[in-house]
Amino acid sequence: MKSIRTTLIATALMAGLTGLALAQNTTAPADNARAGRMEKMREHKAERHTQHLAELKSKLNLQAAQEPAWNTFTQSMQHPARMARPERATFEQMTTPERLDMMQAMKAQRDAHMQQRADATKAFYATLSAEQKQMFDQETARMMKGSGMHAMKHQGGHGHH
Repeated sequence: MKSIRTTLIATALMAGLTGLALAQNTTAPADNARAGRMEKMREHKAERHTQHLAELKSKLNLQAAQEPAWNTFTQSMQHPARMARPERATFEQMTTPERLDMMQAMKAQRDAHMQQRADATKAFYATLSAEQKQMFDQETARMMKGSGMHAMKHQGGHGHH
């Protein structure tokens, strides 16, 4: 009787461990597939961004003297490399104040990048003629549609994430 009971317990444990192993293996491809889709989406977004900038440059009909400011502007418009985020396990092990400090540091990085974009845009804008400024205003308003304040208005006050 004891040997049957021991065998049943051992079999149940093996089945449980096998189930856990299989469950872990089935989630990995889903994570990899999601990561692949996200990377493809980022690449597509970068291609569209490059295309929009090329169209803008064409419409502005820039002069040679404006090229350096254009180059600085377009470099500032590039999306920064993905900010390093802690692994979920590391984040969960942090205390609440540590997590808050990390979130504030990440926000400070985003704010610094936004300030660089704003400075480069203003410097470039200052080099434009009145007609170019009008075209720039029209085109950037069109490109920003669906993001920023426009998105917040249409999404009940919540920005695009």
